[in-house]
Amino acid sequence: MGAPAATSPFPWSEVMTFGLGRLRWPPDVFWAASPREIIAASEAFRAAPAYEPPARGTLKALMRDHPDNPGEAASA
Repeated sequence: MGAPAATSPFPWSEVMTFGLGRLRWPPDVFWAASPREIIAASEAFRAAPAYEPPARGTLKALMRDHPDNPGEAASA
């Protein structure tokens, strides 16, 4: 049997800062939350995947098909 894997202590400070500070959860809500619930809440703060912007022609077609003011004619 090999040596046990090294573990690091639970990052209480970071988790508490996130839950109590960033999420603004009251202490009773924070302490009642499970680690999975805290992780799920943190997913909302993850960076969204980067997407390529639409090509100019695609954007113009979208603007034509979905105008901000449907009663006005597109000026493009």
